[in-house]
Amino acid sequence: MSAQIKNRGLGRGLGALLQDSDSLNNNSAEKELNALSPNSMNEIPISFILANPFQPRTHFDKVALAELAESIKIQGIIQPITVRQLNRDSFQLISGERRLLASKLAGLTTIPAYVRTADDQQMLEMALIENIQRENLNAIEIALSYQRLLTECNLKQDDLGERVGKNRTTVANYLRLLKLPDLIQIGLRDEEISMGHARALISIDDADIQIAIFKRAIVEAWSVRKVEAFVKELNQPNPLATKPEKPEINNFLGISEKLTKLFGSKVLISANKQGKGEIKVPFSSEAELSKIISLFKV
Repeated sequence: MSAQIKNRGLGRGLGALLQDSDSLNNNSAEKELNALSPNSMNEIPISFILANPFQPRTHFDKVALAELAESIKIQGIIQPITVRQLNRDSFQLISGERRLLASKLAGLTTIPAYVRTADDQQMLEMALIENIQRENLNAIEIALSYQRLLTECNLKQDDLGERVGKNRTTVANYLRLLKLPDLIQIGLRDEEISMGHARALISIDDADIQIAIFKRAIVEAWSVRKVEAFVKELNQPNPLATKPEKPEINNFLGISEKLTKLFGSKVLISANKQGKGEIKVPFSSEAELSKIISLFKV
């Protein structure tokens, strides 16, 4: 039996909602393939559907995908995918890649699809916006999608905010994440840290220090508030202090900064894994030494 594209019987309510086209004739596969009209709902062979080259999602959770496949086996496809027709037996996915992948895992041979008309730029815009709105993208994927909408679809931030239903500040906060080092972006993508952690790190200019705090925050399970407080203290102007040591080298960076401010001289703290170490308070003159001693009330 040759593969056929069937009109999807979805009921009057859903059909009207999706602007379903009139029923296609079922006389032959070829007639059905050539008769597809824009904005129609159809049952399309999965083998006819090509991947979306504009897909913003780069990572799919295998466990979640398997769970969706099991759900599809029992319940079927609840929300159709969206495609555009390239020729009589070839379609390109616009949105719904998780559903398409899960349907393949579930062993389906056809899938309900909403056929739309779009050129490459319109397809890119639709794919990005529909995925941002409908899928659980991570913060980096959203940021990359926003960036592509700005650069490849020639949108301004205000226009972009209107398209995705976000204000300009929210859009700007996502875009700023792309300025972080790759290691931190990967950590955010893999949910090692939250967007709140990442936003706190943006205000630090030194990438090495950003990475050092990022690593320490993961190891010590810092909350967003803890990272924000640490960064705030680190960014406080101190004309007497030199550039702070990286936290991975000196885990007492916060204490060192406080003592430096107290003594007016760069304080160095070092310790081994057993917690043993030393505090060094250098001085450049007798007057400076006297000041330090006076603080100890000796």
